[in-house]
Amino acid sequence: MFKHLLTLLAAITVTAQAADITGAGATFPYPIYAKWAEAYKKETGVGLNYQSIGSSGGIRQINNKTVAFGATDAPVKGEELDRLGQVQFPAIIGGTVPVVNIEGFKPGELRITGPVLAEVFMGDIVKWNDPKLTALNPGKKLPDQNITVVHRADGSGTTFNWTDYLAEVSKPWADRVGKGAAVKWPAASSVGGKGNEGVAANVNRVKGAIGYVEYAYVKKNNMTFMQLQNRSGKWVSPDDLTFAAAAAGADWFSVPGMGVSVVDQKGDAVWPVTTASFIIMYKDPADKKSSAEVLKFFDWSFKNGKKMAEELDYVSLPDVLTKQIRERVWSQIK
Repeated sequence: MFKHLLTLLAAITVTAQAADITGAGATFPYPIYAKWAEAYKKETGVGLNYQSIGSSGGIRQINNKTVAFGATDAPVKGEELDRLGQVQFPAIIGGTVPVVNIEGFKPGELRITGPVLAEVFMGDIVKWNDPKLTALNPGKKLPDQNITVVHRADGSGTTFNWTDYLAEVSKPWADRVGKGAAVKWPAASSVGGKGNEGVAANVNRVKGAIGYVEYAYVKKNNMTFMQLQNRSGKWVSPDDLTFAAAAAGADWFSVPGMGVSVVDQKGDAVWPVTTASFIIMYKDPADKKSSAEVLKFFDWSFKNGKKMAEELDYVSLPDVLTKQIRERVWSQIK
């Protein structure tokens, strides 16, 4: 009897684990996926096992069919999705933010333009009291301190969007570095970190550092961010309103796979490094039950997760867009 009971308990455990959703990829949306997952498990009993390993890792894992969905902030091109029999859709919108470790300044107190930011990340500006930085911050005493650039060490959608922005606002950056999930960082004084978590930790550790992270990590780690000047010439701080302003004009179905870039958009209230994070799935998955569970999870999150997203300063997709995703994207999944 006891042996039979153990066998039965083992079977129940396996069934419970099998029901859990598996996903991997971008660190950018991890805080909100974790929050959604916690609430979803309380309501349904189904958990989410999400590996926050970076966008390149997420694409690799879904292509290897080791997870039910991949997550990336660097959207996969339509022809590649077609070749592999995959679909892609945005799940959440947020912002990437320049963060610094300089004593004596509050979040948002220091300002920087896109072109000057590119010079810092290229290593052309190496001191915090460089004339170009002091000119943008009149009345502020910037220290005679070396700048250390902190960047991602792994293949990253956050890096893709950050370098996409720098290439958009700086021709020297576009010519010398370009954009991509991984680039050759030119600054002589630089250090890499794994994931948004690693970059945040290194910026907080290294005096005089500057880096870039998703805004939820800024809040979680009490980091000092810089204001940016947007395309309309306005100085803006990162929050859900400035991210929403950037995403408002996006024509999501104008690009195959919905891979629209929302960096450097026009508008007075726009945060210039706003990003969508995407989910990749197979049209004809080997494990149809797991795929169905993924869609149930995101369907629930789209309907019930708006307030949770707002608390972390992410921007939920509008209802009209999630309706289109259900009708035009999810309908392709068998």
